[in-house]
Amino acid sequence: MASQIHILNTHSKDVNCCTFSGNLLATCSGDKTVRLWDATSFEELPFSPLLGHSYYVHWCALSAFGTRLATCSTDGKIIVWDTSNGETVAVFEHTHKPIIRVCVFSPDSQYLLSGGADNELWMWDLNKKTCIRKLEGHIGVVTACAFTPDGTHVVSGSTTGDLRVWDALNGQSRCLFYDPDCHDLALTGLCISPTFGSANAAVRESLGQRTFFMLATCGDNIVRLWDLDTVPGCSTRLRCDLKGHSATVQALAFSADGRLLASGAVDKLAILWNPILGEMLYTLEGHTRYVTTVAFSHDNMFLTTGSHNKVHVWKLGFNQPLQPADSSGTVPAISPANQQSSTTETGPSLAHNVISDWTVDAVCEWLQSINLEQHCETFRENHIDGQELQNLTTEVLSKDLNVKALGHRQKILRGIQAVREKGFFSGSQGPVPDDQIPDEYLCPISREIMKEPVIAADGYTYERSAIENWLRAGRNTSPMTNAPLSSINLTPNRSLKMIIARIYDV
Repeated sequence: MASQIHILNTHSKDVNCCTFSGNLLATCSGDKTVRLWDATSFEELPFSPLLGHSYYVHWCALSAFGTRLATCSTDGKIIVWDTSNGETVAVFEHTHKPIIRVCVFSPDSQYLLSGGADNELWMWDLNKKTCIRKLEGHIGVVTACAFTPDGTHVVSGSTTGDLRVWDALNGQSRCLFYDPDCHDLALTGLCISPTFGSANAAVRESLGQRTFFMLATCGDNIVRLWDLDTVPGCSTRLRCDLKGHSATVQALAFSADGRLLASGAVDKLAILWNPILGEMLYTLEGHTRYVTTVAFSHDNMFLTTGSHNKVHVWKLGFNQPLQPADSSGTVPAISPANQQSSTTETGPSLAHNVISDWTVDAVCEWLQSINLEQHCETFRENHIDGQELQNLTTEVLSKDLNVKALGHRQKILRGIQAVREKGFFSGSQGPVPDDQIPDEYLCPISREIMKEPVIAADGYTYERSAIENWLRAGRNTSPMTNAPLSSINLTPNRSLKMIIARIYDV
């Protein structure tokens, strides 16, 4: 069973990552802060929060013994902190100061790996405080990376859905293995079991020359488990797909003993899995917004999940029968996988009625809002109004509307489902809850609803004040791709502004 015992609500914006090491819990957020907590009492340490980033903090990682903390941010900085006093130990940056999305320590804590919007991975020697290697090959933003438990290889993934394996020891910058289709859309997370295969010292000798691990990846609405071989050659073999989420999976973590795997997704659920059998165990409900991060404590007693500006702390214990959900609704329910969830979203289904009334122009306006305006002409030619929109299938999109890209088809179908379920474009009065805000309406820099959306030379839309501050700081590269901006001209995105104003009254 699992029961929620704490909610840490000190952060003021989205909690992006949480991680344990020893008796410490670290969390980071879009509010630019990093916080350290005692992992037994869950009280914040006296010198927390740690202030050093000037933008959204994407990731935090603790070293094996918890003596060092690494964080990375939209500001392009990777900061290493001393966890005993909160002091800065080192600050690293890639050459063009791109957004840094992820950073991880090597198992021996001698090295730090960082990846970001320059599509590169940089390996830092923490004693010499210098970059010793650059791993180049991804054509999308690096979103996830990990060292193998033996420290000999690095595994990474990007926004194009690819997976790459690299040599972590011998100075080779070339990719040793490449799977371009690990996930259809972006690869949003990955982790490696600390006890499976060659990670288990008890069975390592019986494996002979072979070295292999269990790898978990996520993207789309599925979690995939792989056998990852590194010796004698690098390769992967799909073990199984774990299906249970109904929206994009954003976070993964193995427990320290490897017996459990946790995932968190946009569907507001965290799910506990048995990775050996490939079975779902429990769903953790009660999050008011998408689940952005999951982490197990090193004694396997606790699981933390991040959702909106809160960190939910769950106490784990699987020796007792599952307790029924609290009928008052104040305590989130934990449901066995073979039972239907005890709580469902209810309320007026206004979205369905309104979408039925959409004109062809309204449908095209919606396509523009999800950055698929290239399909507007085809939708107009085929007179796709709101009624027809609801009847679209992946086959119709592909064969009749010539939407060839699988990612685009899935984005359209997910968008239609979101309109139906969450009430977007419902025309309802008053503010819309935070958990119903699509990413397309949030500035990539500030992660706030855009009031004055403008299109920069990179083709992305930002809040005017945020991108102007970015440019005034001397950055002449795209916050999203790190490519040089051909100009600093900003074009108002009037269509998107009108849509946001209609829904959110801003």
